[in-house]
Amino acid sequence: MTVLVLGACGFIGPRVIRKLVERDQQVVALDINPGAASFVEMKDQVEVVRGDVTQFDDVVKAVIEYRPDRIINLAYLLGGGEDRPNYTMRLNVLGMDNCFEAARLCGVKRVVYASSIAVSGPQKHFGDQPIDEDAPTYGTSQYAVHKIFNEFQAKQYIQNYGMSITGIRPANVTGPDKVRGSTDHVRCITLPARGEPVSFPHKSLMRLPIHVEDIAEAFVRVLLVDSTQHPVYNSGGTPISLGALADLVGEFLPNAQIAFDSDGGLEESSNYLVDNSRLLDEFELEYAPFRQRVLEIINEVRQDAGLPTIGERR
Repeated sequence: MTVLVLGACGFIGPRVIRKLVERDQQVVALDINPGAASFVEMKDQVEVVRGDVTQFDDVVKAVIEYRPDRIINLAYLLGGGEDRPNYTMRLNVLGMDNCFEAARLCGVKRVVYASSIAVSGPQKHFGDQPIDEDAPTYGTSQYAVHKIFNEFQAKQYIQNYGMSITGIRPANVTGPDKVRGSTDHVRCITLPARGEPVSFPHKSLMRLPIHVEDIAEAFVRVLLVDSTQHPVYNSGGTPISLGALADLVGEFLPNAQIAFDSDGGLEESSNYLVDNSRLLDEFELEYAPFRQRVLEIINEVRQDAGLPTIGERR
């Protein structure tokens, strides 16, 4: 089987590609910046192509030339993009539509794409209850509105053309190399791991982190089936406040310097109580314990910085 990965060289893409290669799949990796990741050790199974998802010709050319059996779109702009609305719209909205339309025209029936937990908006709209994929969407940021439209557009292609298109709503994806989007929960781990101080406005602000390896595994499992029971799935994660995360980091790094300007932030939190049973049950997924993932991130950062790694503390 051949898989076309759009946005292949970003944060999640290289992990998805590695997992596909481990499953003996052929991969075409399309990215506007193909030098951002290296696939040299997988060169027999990975073809790297430069392409811009906002340009329909680039996308359809890749589909025609490589005739993929599956397409996964991981190309999107994190970090709001409020200051560049035209560019952000072209990437998040037009780029996604180019993916769907190229698949339709070229007969690729199976497409998987990244939506986002951002579609849900603030947790305060839901009280203290976990929400499933059928809950109303209250996201108002440019990114959230774009993802809401992506999900709407996917339904149109499913209904009108009988395509198999599935979206996953990643929560706050976490890893040592994440630099865009919600990064406070990442910096709370990575900066102390390097021995650097870090501070945040609100101690009680909640996040829903999921490790990048876990979300990559979810994408691959969903991608490799012919169809899914539902059009969209919550990834879920581990609900935790920045204060509690700081305490966890402090268990591994007792000298960590993590400060907060206030104890508040709960009311400002985005959706962090999520029912992800659809995804876990249908695809037999089980995420690694969050404590384990935090220690892994700490040690990856310390290894890169030439510092001694940390063992588990009891």
